[in-house]
Amino acid sequence: QVQLVESGGGLVQPGGSLRLSCAASGIIFSATIMGWYRQAPGKQRELVAELTSADSGGDIVYAASVKGRFTISSDNAKKMVYLQMNSLKPDDTAVYYCNLRKLGPFGYNYWGKGTQVTVSS
Repeated sequence: QVQLVESGGGLVQPGGSLRLSCAASGIIFSATIMGWYRQAPGKQRELVAELTSADSGGDIVYAASVKGRFTISSDNAKKMVYLQMNSLKPDDTAVYYCNLRKLGPFGYNYWGKGTQVTVSS
């Protein structure tokens, strides 16, 4: 059974930093797309950052709103995905979700339960 568990959320002042972690179990990082999404109250879930596993090119995509401030990374051996968030703004307040997906006939799409990030003074 695949499980994704996010951690690292919390309350932080504007300009501060947080590091989110996503621990995956029951899955192998192969041809996997690892992503962080977020959903603010009253808004749709949106992509924050996405990383393709090294065996598929290691490409990274960031939302324009976080580019230059957030960094996505992974440790495949530990089955971990991270999101380093710097220079946080109140608009970054949301529930952040970890996502693992794989395309193709044997593909999958898994979500964690989310971790709350609140940026406020």
